Amino acid sequence: MEYGNLHLRINEILEEKGISKNKICKDLDIPRTNFNKYCRDGVSRFDTGLICKLCWYLNINVGELIEYKRPEK
Repeated sequence: MEYGNLHLRINEILEEKGISKNKICKDLDIPRTNFNKYCRDGVSRFDTGLICKLCWYLNINVGELIEYKRPEK
């Protein structure tokens, strides 16, 4: 049974706030290759430390960052 997936809204939020991926990676000392995986929803397990860094830096709540997507029927 398919239960859906989680989508990180990083790309949308960065665009809304006018922040480049290079800037956030530099400011938070995050390797760009790892960050790109998060931006593409290419991770199966989230690094809670990174999620906290992103929420702090972007001044958002975790619910604004992570979106649950139901499976299509």
